[in-house]
Amino acid sequence: MYQKKFLFGMALSLTLAACGGASVTSASPPPSNPSVAPSITVQPVNQSVAVGQAATFAVTAGGTAPLTYQWSKNSAAIAGATSASYTTAATVAGDTGSAFTVVVSNTAGSITSAGATLTVTVAAAAAHTDVLTYKNDLSRSGQNITESSLTPANVNSAKFGLLRSLSVDGKVDAQPLYVSQLTVTGALHNVVVAATEHDSVYAYDSDTGAPLWRVSLLGTGETLSDTHGCSQVTPEIGITSTPVIDRSAGAHGTVFVVAMSKVSSTSAYHQRLHALDLTTGAELLGGPRDITATYTAHNGTVSTFSPGQYEERAALLLLNGTLYTSWTSHCDIAPYGGWIIPFTEAALAPIPSAVLNVAANSNSGPAIWMAGGGPAADAAGNLYLLTANGTFETTLDANGFPNGQDYGNSFLKLATGGGTLNVADYFTMSNEVAESSADMDLGSGGEMLLPDVNYTAGGTSTVKHLVVGAGKDGNIYVVDRDAMGKFSSSTNAIWQQLSGVLPGGIWSTPAYFNGVVYYGDVSGTLKAFPIANAKLATTAQSQSATHFTYPGTAASVSANGAGNGIVWAHENSSPAVLHAYDAANLAAELYNSNQAAGNRDQFGAGNKYITPTVADGKVFVGTTNSVAVFGLLP
Repeated sequence: MYQKKFLFGMALSLTLAACGGASVTSASPPPSNPSVAPSITVQPVNQSVAVGQAATFAVTAGGTAPLTYQWSKNSAAIAGATSASYTTAATVAGDTGSAFTVVVSNTAGSITSAGATLTVTVAAAAAHTDVLTYKNDLSRSGQNITESSLTPANVNSAKFGLLRSLSVDGKVDAQPLYVSQLTVTGALHNVVVAATEHDSVYAYDSDTGAPLWRVSLLGTGETLSDTHGCSQVTPEIGITSTPVIDRSAGAHGTVFVVAMSKVSSTSAYHQRLHALDLTTGAELLGGPRDITATYTAHNGTVSTFSPGQYEERAALLLLNGTLYTSWTSHCDIAPYGGWIIPFTEAALAPIPSAVLNVAANSNSGPAIWMAGGGPAADAAGNLYLLTANGTFETTLDANGFPNGQDYGNSFLKLATGGGTLNVADYFTMSNEVAESSADMDLGSGGEMLLPDVNYTAGGTSTVKHLVVGAGKDGNIYVVDRDAMGKFSSSTNAIWQQLSGVLPGGIWSTPAYFNGVVYYGDVSGTLKAFPIANAKLATTAQSQSATHFTYPGTAASVSANGAGNGIVWAHENSSPAVLHAYDAANLAAELYNSNQAAGNRDQFGAGNKYITPTVADGKVFVGTTNSVAVFGLLP
């Protein structure tokens, strides 16, 4: 009986299984914790960072644990990026625009987030300024209008002062030059370049004072030139004129400089043009080149350049691939002339066809020195300079030029076309003969080209192209570069003359900023002459309280565009003084280097041919044995 029941039960079970076991499964109780597929509750969001910074993307997700994550950049999986957040490496500019997504997964499924975009901003490069030639530019304005650090609010003895002195081996009569962000031995440096009367050229890191290189330009068996018994440049003559730098020349940039020397055994003098690698000081282009020249005047008179008779005081000019050297005498020791001798930049090759002597028929000048100022140049390639006292023929040829081609006490415009150099136009004051006889040089000062200015008269407006200059007679002469006025014994047919406004006379160079011309005469004040309707104010509209001893002052200007103008002036005293004035009102002195307690900012004895160089928050001043570096105090 029991066996029959067991067999019947087995048959019944088999019958039910055959009819579908699913009915048995569906009747089982459901799992207590079913898996839930992932969902994203907070999506990654766009990120914006500066180049070099890292960006972090994050996601918030739900679903049955454990959740896994895989981040991708531009659809490519990022190795190791398997967390709920992902932080990039330091970004580069090329990362901008990249899309980041993340896949969130678990045992029940997966989901891909929305894309988040990375923006990488490249910070504006810090503004850097180069000063590669005398007074900053070819107009010789002396202005740097890219100075963002130094302002009238922080140039005071509490915040500004002497940072360091860079030692050199002689007087720094040339204006220090400045090269920003220069790569030297694999590192970036802001570099100040200084040349000395001991025939040395130095390069220093302006921010740390570290020396980068130094070279002597004396040849074997040579010494510095003696002074010829003249006190104008003492105690030795080596490099007097301001060099010029071309950052694009050569493999690393090139410094062009003229140096004078003397062979001890023969007393032979040399004037040489050097091309130095900007990063090492090494000689380039097979240099140096001895400077020699001859010139044949229109009447057949031949003059020969004698190196020992001359000195290059005027700054070098680099224009359209040509280097122009210009020459003065030692204390007017005859015979001497007024030479401009050009060389090619590419090969330091002389250009005989472009040599010019503006005193070719005279044994007594004029010479060219301009208180260390350089010839200026306009956009058309014309050169402008002032000559010193000397011969001028008051008998004119048919074109109104002196019939002997000697140009004492003159503004000169020199045309450079066709591989030649010629006097295209000029102005000479009506009393030139008397002024030359009294040693009243016009060329004791340097010229400056003014920016184009509008002149309105009778309802008509015209653009004037002007050049300004002043010398020992205390007059400011404003000359129209398009019609300079030539010579008349009865009148000065020029654009404007301001007689006697610089009573001490000028042995320096002017500066310009924001419609104002600045002059500093000997034993006089630094003066501001605003320009209105293409004319200078007939009297100074503001002036310094300080009176500047000989040779007056050759000011420079820093500003940020048209604002924060500061006029910088050097006082040739003992100790020397650096002054800073509000450019809008010279009566407002912002700072001078005698103000700080304990003589903190004093920097040695004064020197003659000093123009302050201002760049990237620093002011560089040449001294008798160093370059003083001023700036904002730490």
